[in-house]
Amino acid sequence: MKESTFAVSAIPAEDDQEDAELAILENIYASQNRERLLKQRDLANAAGASLGMTNAILKRLALKGLIVVRRINSRNIQYAVTPDGVNAIARRSYRYFKRTIRNVVFYRDRIDESVSRAKLRGAQAVLLIGVSDLDFIVEHACDRHGLPFLKAVDADVASAARSPQVFPVFAESASAASASAGIDALYLSTI
Repeated sequence: MKESTFAVSAIPAEDDQEDAELAILENIYASQNRERLLKQRDLANAAGASLGMTNAILKRLALKGLIVVRRINSRNIQYAVTPDGVNAIARRSYRYFKRTIRNVVFYRDRIDESVSRAKLRGAQAVLLIGVSDLDFIVEHACDRHGLPFLKAVDADVASAARSPQVFPVFAESASAASASAGIDALYLSTI
């Protein structure tokens, strides 16, 4: 039997940058009522960006008029989100939400297609092997197709539960190379 795989294009770099900008804007906005000043390092950690990238993003946000920067003393800077910045947070949050929904629908369709094919080939259950962020989608596909949904975090437990009637779905952290060659399976990392 063949392995089920799907090709996906990578998320564009501008989405990553927009996500970092949104994270920084949101953190500045959330910190405005705190007594402690927000440090660039805090913003960098929240955005998953380097200090240099965070500094560049802060400058760009200030140039766009989305934040104001006020020097408190030689070592401390205070950031505040402007009304235009609040509007930008709302717009970007909406776009982020739409992109997330598109991704969930994409994964749902691919997983549903694989579970449907597995059922047509005689699968009587689906076994998710490993910890997955997509487990709720796999479970939904099983419910739609009337198949029991099984989970096994431990690979040894999973191998004991495997049979020709059980369609294995490997979590994102599992590599295709770590599974048995030649079996019909879905590898979430390849979607």
